[in-house]
Amino acid sequence: MTPKHILITGAAGAIGGQLSARFRDHHPQATLTLVDLNAKALEAAARQHRANAEACDLTDIDALPAWWQALTDRHGPVDVLVNCAGIMDILTVHGTGWERGKRLLDINFTAPMRLMDLALPSMVSNRHGCVINVASMAGRVPIRGCSYYGGAKAGIGLASEIARLDLKKDGVNVITVYPGPIYSGLESHARSQVKQGPISRFIPTGRPEILADRIYKAFSKNSARVIYPDIYSVAKQIANLNLTHRAMDFFSPQPNE
Repeated sequence: MTPKHILITGAAGAIGGQLSARFRDHHPQATLTLVDLNAKALEAAARQHRANAEACDLTDIDALPAWWQALTDRHGPVDVLVNCAGIMDILTVHGTGWERGKRLLDINFTAPMRLMDLALPSMVSNRHGCVINVASMAGRVPIRGCSYYGGAKAGIGLASEIARLDLKKDGVNVITVYPGPIYSGLESHARSQVKQGPISRFIPTGRPEILADRIYKAFSKNSARVIYPDIYSVAKQIANLNLTHRAMDFFSPQPNE
């Protein structure tokens, strides 16, 4: 498809920034809207990629419809939505607490579902659109300390896969992305929350620019999903076996609390 208006959440982060560059390079005439909570970093990204900057707290779920309406009134309907915003904490379920847990659920599951809900009417009406949802391998295998994060990513991953089935007949493609650890602020923060040892030190970690290349390739080919780094394709298969819990009980790093 030739997009007219591309919206990327989490655009001030490592993955979102790389995706902004890919879409701007390949679609120089398209309107590009970048969304992030970090207004200062967002403004810099918007200047770099010749994009609109939209500072937004995606956890304010009830405010999203009015915000979306104002945005599309200014810039036109969104025909490519990239749900890339995410936060991660590796804490025990009782150590997380409800307030932190709810924020993890809102950012990683509720907000992307609400944004899909807001974007899809025009996409379906025009029989033209694409939604890219960045889930996580943490939503496919049980990782100690990730009850809220893993639960949210499992939810958005499965919802995204189902949405692809629902929307195929309407000319809308849905791509689900399953990254393992990727060098980024999110990964660095999560790594600081686990006890350091061989598992946490040597866990395979990917590059955001390579992930962005693969996501854009999936977009250009109307593919269904992206898994990166490649070794995590094995973990996706393990997730379907009874060995999952025993394997991840051994391989999961220990959270600090």
